[in-house]
Amino acid sequence: MPETSPVAYDSKIEGNVIITQLDAAMNWMRKNSLWPMPMGLACCAIELMAAGASRFDIARFGAEVMRFSPRQSDVMIVAGTVTYKMALAVKRIWDQMPEPKWCIAMGACASSGGMYRSYAVLQGIDQLIPVDVYISGCPPRPEALLEGLMKLQRKIETEPALREQKRELIASLSDSAN
Repeated sequence: MPETSPVAYDSKIEGNVIITQLDAAMNWMRKNSLWPMPMGLACCAIELMAAGASRFDIARFGAEVMRFSPRQSDVMIVAGTVTYKMALAVKRIWDQMPEPKWCIAMGACASSGGMYRSYAVLQGIDQLIPVDVYISGCPPRPEALLEGLMKLQRKIETEPALREQKRELIASLSDSAN
């Protein structure tokens, strides 16, 4: 009796096909190519600049491209004391950034006003814009910023990639059903 061979598959395409979900692919791209908009407002800005140096190498996280144009950025790093005089400029730049966008509050002053409990200092940037990651310290070390970027990457991994488009689609479908 002749032996039957098992059903074979085409091995020519074995290494050339990737199967994934759209959310997973888009989030992988987003988390590995963050383009920060540095808002260096005080002493934390020096530590932010040091994170870009070769000793700390922020390029490992795909965030070495510091963009000073809000239309080319997707992560705002607020580093330092935010005064009320500067708050409107920070808000304007945040509004000019395209979606999806994230914010990192770097340092005690950006997170909570720090040691400045005065009429001129905003007591946390989260009163003005939504913050995704808080980095503690006065000033925080560049390693803390890198840890904050890694936390942001983990957050981006779990986000729905097309959340705004999904909301619009659901809204249009519910409107057409009514």
